[in-house]
Amino acid sequence: MGESEVWPGCDPRKNEPVSLRGAPLEADVSTPDGTTVHVRIGVAQDSYIPASELETVTIELSANGEHVAGVSTVLDPDETSEALALMHEIISGLASGELPATAGALEPLADRLR
Repeated sequence: MGESEVWPGCDPRKNEPVSLRGAPLEADVSTPDGTTVHVRIGVAQDSYIPASELETVTIELSANGEHVAGVSTVLDPDETSEALALMHEIISGLASGELPATAGALEPLADRLR
């Protein structure tokens, strides 16, 4: 599934969230084997810490209702355009089969400044 199929009619410049804290990026993408992977990039959720105090932006992948991978990123909550670029990389990689849905595969993307 290509990016336009994941976000039909989406113009990222018009739909860019104000902060990853209150508006995480989320998308579903089909992998070559037919698995649908849900991708979420946003501030980590923690029921013990108020959201306003959280700064860690994570990438989380789930498939078939189960969490399959999660990594922390170098992004700050207000770096939404950078998060959009990261989301596009992840979607493209998963859709093409070049990026496995694993934490090890996500780490190099999560650690790179954009």
